[in-house]
Amino acid sequence: MGMLQEFKEFAVKGNMIDMAVGIIIGGAFGTIVKSLVEDVIMPPIGMLLGGVDFSDIKIPLKAAEAGKDAVTMNIGTFLNNVISFLIVAWAVFMLVKAINELRKRFEKEKTAPAAPAEPTLQEKLLMEIRDSLKK
Repeated sequence: MGMLQEFKEFAVKGNMIDMAVGIIIGGAFGTIVKSLVEDVIMPPIGMLLGGVDFSDIKIPLKAAEAGKDAVTMNIGTFLNNVISFLIVAWAVFMLVKAINELRKRFEKEKTAPAAPAEPTLQEKLLMEIRDSLKK
């Protein structure tokens, strides 16, 4: 099977559409989380730490020169991104955990033993004969 044929099957099965939707939703979710961290979580934490704006926390490596900006390590921005990552990772973990739980439940229902079938007339007669022989 050629590479083009495999790609056609992949695209037609809907995997490509599912992947595109996931990427779009993921991007939107990332934007929401970024806003949550920068606009909701970090301001109260900064206030508790004496009015620190985390995005302003920088370590200067080289002072600004004529026409050139200073070279800095932006520790505050890094902290914001770490917190954003942790929130996204937690949300994904909870989603995967919920999906796995649903799969387990579905598999359990699928593989649950069926109730024993009602014995047929022939089986009932054989049981009666067995019981009478025991007596």
